[in-house]
Amino acid sequence: MFSLNNKRGDLLKKLTYAKSGVDIFKEEKAIKGILSNIKFQRKGIGRPLGGHYAGMIEFGEYALVLCTDGVGSKVKIASEIGKWDTVGIDCIAMNVNDAICVGAEPVAFVDYLAIDDPKEEITKEIGKGLAKGAELSNISIIGGETASLPEIVKGFDLAGTCLAYVKKDEIITGEKIVPGDVILGLSSTGLHSNGYTLARKVIQENGLTYHDKFPDGLYPNKKIGEVLLVPTQIYVKETIELFKKVNVHGLAHITGGGLRNLPRINSTVRFRINNSFEPQPIFKFLQKYGNIENKEMYQTFNMGMGLIIVVPKEDVEKSMKILKSMSESTVKVVGVIEKGSGVYLEKFDLIF
Repeated sequence: MFSLNNKRGDLLKKLTYAKSGVDIFKEEKAIKGILSNIKFQRKGIGRPLGGHYAGMIEFGEYALVLCTDGVGSKVKIASEIGKWDTVGIDCIAMNVNDAICVGAEPVAFVDYLAIDDPKEEITKEIGKGLAKGAELSNISIIGGETASLPEIVKGFDLAGTCLAYVKKDEIITGEKIVPGDVILGLSSTGLHSNGYTLARKVIQENGLTYHDKFPDGLYPNKKIGEVLLVPTQIYVKETIELFKKVNVHGLAHITGGGLRNLPRINSTVRFRINNSFEPQPIFKFLQKYGNIENKEMYQTFNMGMGLIIVVPKEDVEKSMKILKSMSESTVKVVGVIEKGSGVYLEKFDLIF
């Protein structure tokens, strides 16, 4: 049975993503270390065209778009409860949701599965999720790689790479974002596929397992592991339709880093979030039993909002109509663009 009085007492020590093992600030510095040694750039076809969530290269009239990502430590929960049929959706979602942020349409995908013991009953279930994610994204899975690495991997790791395309004159970089623009938000399905190292730490420190029910009557009749494995929402179909009819100024996929993702698309304006989503109960559970501060929650998790779209004020009504007609997510106006920089979360008077 669940008890707040675990081996650490009353969890007076606040948990953070860094204390659980993932330091997003250290990670950013490490990425700069990699990039500092990448000097050579191809000319002509294949010439880099920039990008933020996804990279773009010259391809005549079009820009080809590439991005790569994985499922992260969410796969550990899948193995713990023996349910592997949804992590493939996460793998594809984390990639295609990045690709659309430059205005591109995803078309193809390759996966990479590193595993200690390639059992068919596991790989078959992973394949089901990949197939479902491809269907939801309207993309083709054209290949991949499976590596048996018992000396390196304990369990498995799943990642992939997405290919997308966009006409060069239709690329969305975020540079068109100006004060007065409106921020639309699309709800998430839960944690999606980031922050799981911290989430697992909270569960561990409270003496819980993924087979346990939630305390406080949260999610009646559901085990913790089942809720944590709810797959990432895919936002491809509604955004592709929106691109056809609205001059979208910017998009941001809310993943690791939470609201700190927004300045990636434009650092010369301030994103004022004044009508944020009510986070799902899973976030409230993690915050309460991890004793996690508001700022840490909003810079680690999506907190109920998986994608933001910035549009001109005059296009809000049209955009809402399109998104609501095609999206499985809740869609609403969550904020405005102001003069300044960074992100301001009005609800808690927080600046990122």
